[in-house]
Amino acid sequence: MTSASLTLCKSHISAHRSTLETSVIVTALFASLIGIYWIGNAWIQMLLFLGWLCFAAIAALYLRERASSSILLSSMMYVLVASTFLNQELLSLSTGFFTLFLYRLILIFGLIVFLVHAAKIGGFGNQWAGNPVKGVLVFLLLWLVYAAVSLLWAWSLVEGMKALLLLAIGILFVFLAVFTFTHVRQLAAFHWIWLVMSGVLILIGLANHFARIQLPTSTLFGGPAYKQAYPTAVFTNQNDFATLLSISFFFYLAAVRNFRNLLLRMICFLLAALSVWLIYLTESRACLLGVAAGGVLYLFLMLPSARKKTTLWIGGIVAGGGLLVLLPKLINKLQTIWYIRDTYAVNENPSSNTVRVHLLQSTWSYVKESLGMGVGAGNIPVYLENQPIQNTNQIFEVHNWLMELTGNFGFLIGAGYLAMYLALFFALMKIHSKLIGRTTRLLAESCLTAQVAFLISSISPSSVSNLYFHWVFLGFVICTVSVLHQLIQSGESC
Repeated sequence: MTSASLTLCKSHISAHRSTLETSVIVTALFASLIGIYWIGNAWIQMLLFLGWLCFAAIAALYLRERASSSILLSSMMYVLVASTFLNQELLSLSTGFFTLFLYRLILIFGLIVFLVHAAKIGGFGNQWAGNPVKGVLVFLLLWLVYAAVSLLWAWSLVEGMKALLLLAIGILFVFLAVFTFTHVRQLAAFHWIWLVMSGVLILIGLANHFARIQLPTSTLFGGPAYKQAYPTAVFTNQNDFATLLSISFFFYLAAVRNFRNLLLRMICFLLAALSVWLIYLTESRACLLGVAAGGVLYLFLMLPSARKKTTLWIGGIVAGGGLLVLLPKLINKLQTIWYIRDTYAVNENPSSNTVRVHLLQSTWSYVKESLGMGVGAGNIPVYLENQPIQNTNQIFEVHNWLMELTGNFGFLIGAGYLAMYLALFFALMKIHSKLIGRTTRLLAESCLTAQVAFLISSISPSSVSNLYFHWVFLGFVICTVSVLHQLIQSGESC
């Protein structure tokens, strides 16, 4: 090893230690703040908060000497990613319109650190100029602008503002992630955080099932005894948890294939198996279908390059033949879905599948009536409740992410989101064919297979807009495309 290589290696080790140390300090600060929040006595809270302020001031002085602004930003983002998996469980302060919980609190501090870092380095102009995902970021900004403009014709301005806030928070994370996670080692750490925190939620899900204990954030908390065995972890319901698990399954599966350590591979295999079992317990058929579809893609990725083209041709011929055979039934089914009755009986009790069809029919009708512009940010539930077209059995969420987007924001945003999603997928497919390193292959395979799983499983939750792990996953995919594309372009070993 040359002296230059040795110096670089020592620099990376030093930066890694500093980042780890900073992450621990930041975590301790937020953990102690949560501990103070949970104390019931107001006077003790006030005294401890004053002590916390002193601790925070000392920590800030220490970090000023020990950590650069870039290391502090990376550490803050790692803690932010981890906090996503805790949902509203540890901290929830409601003001009626706005709820402050741990993820949002850390996001605010993360934004402050990001702005300070940007000021120190003179902005991100150079990074933006050479960024291969500029088109994705521009689309997200246009989506945010369109959402704000859509408030002009929204039925409920309050619900529109709430949806706009959720969208802004999600897009903010994506931008922070893209400008923070710019190296493979950072994305590998991101991946590790996802593995560890998903493991924690899996343990909680097992406790839900075997001990029949639900956390207060769950709608099943205090509910009927026969529902207490559904795994929900920290989420509102089992479908939200199942959607996360459908993503996490492929993070574990990619780790099983690409980790070197045998013990870690065995642990990841066990957690992958538990993920599928917990999804089965949630009774989310969409998430099971998503796992199956992602699994098919993974088998395809593992094929030798020479056989992939042949497999695609055979698969295309089989799929085309099957489509021709089933075409009459598919047309009949689609006609059934999109045929909307003029009236319905108020006292009828439709099945779950019927309700989902009615939700799609109603949303489609609202989109047509809005001339394809959408009813306005966050307003589909308002229309379903106050201007019903079909009997949805008092359910006012669309239960279909792409249709929810189209209903709220119109064809332009719905099609744009799908185009963005597919563009990221095919970019990763192209990148994957050029990868030889274990770490880079781990990142690409996790993203590719989990993207397929999420696209299908996203019809399981009532709404994806309030699931922050969707934005964290999307940010991870976008960062992976950006970093790996630039790595290949630079000609470095990948």
